[in-house]
Amino acid sequence: MEEAGLRHYPGKPSRVYLFGTCLIDLFCPDAGLDTVRLLEREGIEVHFPADQTCCGQPAHSSGFPEQTRAVALAQLRLFPEPWPVIVPSGSCAGMMRHHYPKIFADDARLLSEAKAFAERIFELSEFLLHVVKIRLIDQGTPARVALHTSCAARREMSTHLHARALLGQLPGVEVALHGHESECCGFGGTFSLKHPAISSAMACDKVEAIKETGAQTFVSADCGCMLNLNHTLQKRGDDLQGQHLATFLWQRSGGERGQR
Repeated sequence: MEEAGLRHYPGKPSRVYLFGTCLIDLFCPDAGLDTVRLLEREGIEVHFPADQTCCGQPAHSSGFPEQTRAVALAQLRLFPEPWPVIVPSGSCAGMMRHHYPKIFADDARLLSEAKAFAERIFELSEFLLHVVKIRLIDQGTPARVALHTSCAARREMSTHLHARALLGQLPGVEVALHGHESECCGFGGTFSLKHPAISSAMACDKVEAIKETGAQTFVSADCGCMLNLNHTLQKRGDDLQGQHLATFLWQRSGGERGQR
């Protein structure tokens, strides 16, 4: 086991599970496919349980504990082998790793299951960096990009550090800093539905900060944030659009022609 920060990391496995997230499944399937491609290119066999659904975060953040518990319990039972569970979303990974044990704290047996399951949860960029120890070979032209990390994922899973380290392996990529990087984009799960005017104003602030950097695109490890910001840019008639980190890394490192 290798320790990085406060977490102990296992050696590189031969098999993993993929928890694809509902947003990737519905709106960003390429991000899910590129996650699989990145892992398979590193010699890892990826298993995708077909019955997986939402992680339960929307119900949890909206104050529906019984519905959250039902959804979380269903996910616990879908990954029986002791393989890592890779999640290409920092907010979903944070929900499963940090909140599942709390959800089942009143049941000793389920709490034990939830704790064991939580230890197998890895956000994609964390897994690539600390477990796979991926070494990316940049095969793209010089580019200036901005990084957006969801506020929950940033605080619970440190995705901003992992994503920045992976982008730092690409010498042709300049990561542009902006003053609103640590702030919420306004999506916030159901927040954007309950408070659309506030959400829109927050997204506009974020978009303006990204555009001021002169970045050609932005990358995010969370599809909810990416969709919210891309929709805001589209409404403004702006050509700038973001990409999921998995897609950016896959394309930038040569896709199928990239290194193993």
